Amino acid sequence: MNPLNVFPTRRVAYFAGFLICAALMGYAFFLQYVKELEPCPMCWFQRAALLAMALVFLVAAVSNPGRPGAKLYAWLTLLTGGAGAVLAARHLYIQSMPADQLPSCGMGITYMLESLPFLEVFGRALKGSTECNKIDLILGLPIPAWTLIFFLLAIIASFLLINHRASDRRRR
Repeated sequence: MNPLNVFPTRRVAYFAGFLICAALMGYAFFLQYVKELEPCPMCWFQRAALLAMALVFLVAAVSNPGRPGAKLYAWLTLLTGGAGAVLAARHLYIQSMPADQLPSCGMGITYMLESLPFLEVFGRALKGSTECNKIDLILGLPIPAWTLIFFLLAIIASFLLINHRASDRRRR
Protein backbone atom coordinates (compact mmCIF):
# COMPACT_ATOMS: atom_id res chain seq x y z
CA MET A 1 0.00 0.00 0.00
CA ASN A 2 1.28 3.43 -0.95
CA PRO A 3 1.99 5.53 2.16
CA LEU A 4 0.91 8.64 0.26
CA ASN A 5 -2.70 7.43 0.18
CA VAL A 6 -3.41 10.07 2.83
CA PHE A 7 -3.87 12.36 -0.18
CA PRO A 8 -7.03 11.72 -2.20
CA THR A 9 -5.31 12.47 -5.51
CA ARG A 10 -1.89 13.07 -7.01
CA ARG A 11 -2.91 16.69 -7.68
CA VAL A 12 -3.62 17.31 -3.99
CA ALA A 13 -0.28 15.74 -3.03
CA TYR A 14 1.61 17.97 -5.49
CA PHE A 15 -0.24 21.02 -4.19
CA ALA A 16 0.64 20.00 -0.63
CA GLY A 17 4.30 19.78 -1.71
CA PHE A 18 4.05 23.29 -3.15
CA LEU A 19 2.47 24.60 0.07
CA ILE A 20 5.20 23.01 2.18
CA CYS A 21 7.87 24.63 0.00
CA ALA A 22 6.08 27.98 0.32
CA ALA A 23 5.84 27.56 4.10
CA LEU A 24 9.56 26.77 4.30
CA MET A 25 10.37 29.88 2.27
CA GLY A 26 8.11 31.88 4.57
CA TYR A 27 9.99 30.48 7.55
CA ALA A 28 13.31 31.36 5.91
CA PHE A 29 12.12 34.95 5.49
CA PHE A 30 10.89 34.96 9.10
CA LEU A 31 14.34 33.87 10.28
CA GLN A 32 15.97 36.50 8.07
CA TYR A 33 13.77 39.52 8.73
CA VAL A 34 12.26 38.87 12.18
CA LYS A 35 14.97 36.82 13.91
CA GLU A 36 17.68 38.71 11.95
CA LEU A 37 19.58 35.56 10.93
CA GLU A 38 21.39 36.75 7.83
CA PRO A 39 21.56 33.93 5.23
CA CYS A 40 24.99 32.99 3.93
CA PRO A 41 25.64 32.39 0.20
CA MET A 42 25.04 28.64 0.63
CA CYS A 43 21.64 29.42 2.17
CA TRP A 44 20.73 31.58 -0.83
CA PHE A 45 21.47 28.77 -3.26
CA GLN A 46 19.48 26.29 -1.15
CA ARG A 47 16.59 28.74 -1.28
CA ALA A 48 16.89 28.83 -5.07
CA ALA A 49 16.69 25.01 -5.18
CA LEU A 50 13.65 25.13 -2.88
CA LEU A 51 11.95 27.67 -5.16
CA ALA A 52 12.69 25.51 -8.20
CA MET A 53 11.18 22.50 -6.43
CA ALA A 54 8.13 24.56 -5.45
CA LEU A 55 7.68 25.49 -9.11
CA VAL A 56 7.87 21.82 -10.14
CA PHE A 57 5.22 20.92 -7.56
CA LEU A 58 2.97 23.81 -8.62
CA VAL A 59 3.17 22.96 -12.32
CA ALA A 60 2.52 19.30 -11.45
CA ALA A 61 -0.52 20.25 -9.37
CA VAL A 62 -1.93 22.41 -12.16
CA SER A 63 -1.30 19.84 -14.89
CA ASN A 64 -2.58 16.88 -12.80
CA PRO A 65 -0.42 14.36 -14.67
CA GLY A 66 -1.08 10.73 -15.33
CA ARG A 67 1.53 8.11 -14.54
CA PRO A 68 3.97 9.10 -17.36
CA GLY A 69 3.77 12.76 -16.32
CA ALA A 70 4.27 11.82 -12.68
CA LYS A 71 7.50 10.08 -13.73
CA LEU A 72 8.67 13.28 -15.43
CA TYR A 73 7.85 15.36 -12.36
CA ALA A 74 9.62 12.85 -10.12
CA TRP A 75 12.78 13.25 -12.21
CA LEU A 76 12.44 17.04 -12.16
CA THR A 77 12.04 16.88 -8.39
CA LEU A 78 15.15 14.70 -8.23
CA LEU A 79 17.02 17.31 -10.26
CA THR A 80 15.92 20.32 -8.20
CA GLY A 81 15.81 18.55 -4.84
CA GLY A 82 19.04 16.71 -5.58
CA ALA A 83 20.79 20.02 -6.19
CA GLY A 84 19.36 21.36 -2.95
CA ALA A 85 20.39 18.22 -1.06
CA VAL A 86 23.95 18.44 -2.39
CA LEU A 87 24.12 22.11 -1.37
CA ALA A 88 22.72 21.33 2.09
CA ALA A 89 25.19 18.46 2.55
CA ARG A 90 28.05 20.73 1.49
CA HIS A 91 26.80 23.36 3.93
CA LEU A 92 26.80 20.80 6.74
CA TYR A 93 30.35 19.81 5.79
CA ILE A 94 31.44 23.46 5.91
CA GLN A 95 29.80 23.83 9.31
CA SER A 96 31.80 20.85 10.57
CA MET A 97 35.11 22.46 9.59
CA PRO A 98 37.12 24.63 11.99
CA ALA A 99 36.52 28.30 11.20
CA ASP A 100 40.25 28.94 10.68
CA GLN A 101 40.23 26.60 7.66
CA LEU A 102 37.60 28.65 5.81
CA PRO A 103 38.05 31.89 3.86
CA SER A 104 36.94 35.06 5.63
CA CYS A 105 33.50 36.48 4.96
CA GLY A 106 34.56 38.67 2.04
CA MET A 107 31.84 40.10 -0.17
CA GLY A 108 28.14 39.69 0.50
CA ILE A 109 26.03 37.68 -1.92
CA THR A 110 24.26 40.76 -3.29
CA TYR A 111 27.53 42.50 -4.13
CA MET A 112 28.97 39.31 -5.63
CA LEU A 113 25.91 38.83 -7.87
CA GLU A 114 26.16 42.44 -9.04
CA SER A 115 29.90 42.43 -9.72
CA LEU A 116 30.95 38.87 -10.60
CA PRO A 117 29.90 36.31 -13.20
CA PHE A 118 27.34 33.86 -11.83
CA LEU A 119 29.62 30.82 -12.05
CA GLU A 120 32.29 32.61 -10.01
CA VAL A 121 29.67 33.55 -7.40
CA PHE A 122 28.52 29.92 -7.28
CA GLY A 123 32.10 28.68 -6.99
CA ARG A 124 32.86 31.06 -4.14
CA ALA A 125 29.67 30.05 -2.36
CA LEU A 126 30.56 26.34 -2.65
CA LYS A 127 33.99 26.98 -1.12
CA GLY A 128 32.23 28.35 1.92
CA SER A 129 33.24 31.11 4.26
CA THR A 130 33.17 31.81 7.96
CA GLU A 131 29.61 33.11 7.63
CA CYS A 132 28.56 29.65 6.33
CA ASN A 133 30.22 28.09 9.38
CA LYS A 134 27.79 29.73 11.80
CA ILE A 135 25.44 27.12 13.26
CA ASP A 136 21.88 28.06 14.22
CA LEU A 137 19.93 25.16 15.68
CA ILE A 138 16.22 24.54 15.15
CA LEU A 139 14.87 21.73 17.35
CA GLY A 140 18.43 20.55 17.96
CA LEU A 141 19.58 20.38 14.31
CA PRO A 142 21.35 22.94 12.13
CA ILE A 143 19.17 24.58 9.48
CA PRO A 144 21.01 22.86 6.57
CA ALA A 145 20.26 19.48 8.19
CA TRP A 146 16.53 20.25 8.13
CA THR A 147 16.88 21.43 4.54
CA LEU A 148 18.65 18.21 3.58
CA ILE A 149 15.96 16.11 5.28
CA PHE A 150 13.20 17.99 3.46
CA PHE A 151 14.85 17.67 0.04
CA LEU A 152 15.35 13.93 0.51
CA LEU A 153 11.78 13.38 1.72
CA ALA A 154 10.37 15.42 -1.17
CA ILE A 155 12.36 13.37 -3.68
CA ILE A 156 11.14 10.10 -2.16
CA ALA A 157 7.54 11.36 -2.06
CA SER A 158 7.66 12.44 -5.71
CA PHE A 159 8.72 8.95 -6.78
CA LEU A 160 6.02 7.38 -4.60
CA LEU A 161 3.47 9.60 -6.35
CA ILE A 162 4.12 7.82 -9.64
CA ASN A 163 1.86 5.00 -8.45
CA HIS A 164 -0.68 7.26 -6.75
CA ARG A 165 -4.16 8.01 -8.09
CA ALA A 166 -4.21 10.75 -10.72
CA SER A 167 -7.78 11.79 -9.90
CA ASP A 168 -10.95 10.49 -8.32
CA ARG A 169 -12.44 9.60 -11.70
CA ARG A 170 -9.57 7.72 -13.28
CA ARG A 171 -7.13 5.38 -11.63
CA ARG A 172 -3.69 4.73 -13.06
